[in-house]
Amino acid sequence: MSERIGSANSYKIIIPEIFLYQKSISYNCIKIATNTRFRLECVSMKKNEYKRLCEQLNSQEDVPRIAQKTGLDRELILVLYTQKTVRRATKRFYKVKHRAKNLLKKWNEGRTFLRLSKELEFPPILTAYLILLESNITRKRFWDYVKNPDNIKDNRLRKEITEVVKNDIVYSPEGNQMQYTRGKSGEKRLCEWLDRQDLKYRTEDQLKGHYQKTPDALLSKPIKTNGMNIHWIESKASFGDEIEIRKNMKRQLKAYTELFGEGMVVYWFGFIEGVHLPKNVLIVDGSFFEKNLDAT
Repeated sequence: MSERIGSANSYKIIIPEIFLYQKSISYNCIKIATNTRFRLECVSMKKNEYKRLCEQLNSQEDVPRIAQKTGLDRELILVLYTQKTVRRATKRFYKVKHRAKNLLKKWNEGRTFLRLSKELEFPPILTAYLILLESNITRKRFWDYVKNPDNIKDNRLRKEITEVVKNDIVYSPEGNQMQYTRGKSGEKRLCEWLDRQDLKYRTEDQLKGHYQKTPDALLSKPIKTNGMNIHWIESKASFGDEIEIRKNMKRQLKAYTELFGEGMVVYWFGFIEGVHLPKNVLIVDGSFFEKNLDAT
């Protein structure tokens, strides 16, 4: 069960799991162009290597440190941190919500949202959200605060909302815009590859209204690769660990196979080596799209 925590004009945010690539999200305060091309670095990892890396990612300050330490691309490390943070927030959301009355008491006694979030090991913006909802601030007003903290009249509240927005790279407007733009960059790269191969296809936007579930690209004629006839391709600007693949399979990929037959999903930031492959779905990383079809 999800809870809608934000609904204002053109955007909706769902908790416990935010729709990270939701196209309707719109923040006036963000100036990242939607045609920005992120560097989509794909890295295959062994399971124990991936687990060890994720165990070190406990705050957004860890992202540049680990990127420098390992030599891995910062964008990849940020993707791993984002996936871990969203999963933990999803798992713990209602437990933290149950403590909202006590958290409000502590905030009224002088503790800041940011300090409380660190004590809870919970995202700063979601911590502030639960506390302010307990104080009878509406969801709409809260997200108005997050979008435009400079408009908040109360000095303490303005300072603390600004602080949590700055310290939350996942649930802040900037974090959401980065994730959305990363997703669009992956879709654009997929379409550019299909165009270079002179393959005819329909995009998700063109398919909407015709099918219940729509992949990013439905091919007019299947392509043959790795012993499979690929009818559709799904783009994921994420890292394919077991949890991510299982989630995508349940929510989207299984339905695609039932509607269209065999297909392919690309995890632009790589996936775990030796991961269990779902039936009728070929999993690839970004390197697949660095060469022409006849060379695959």
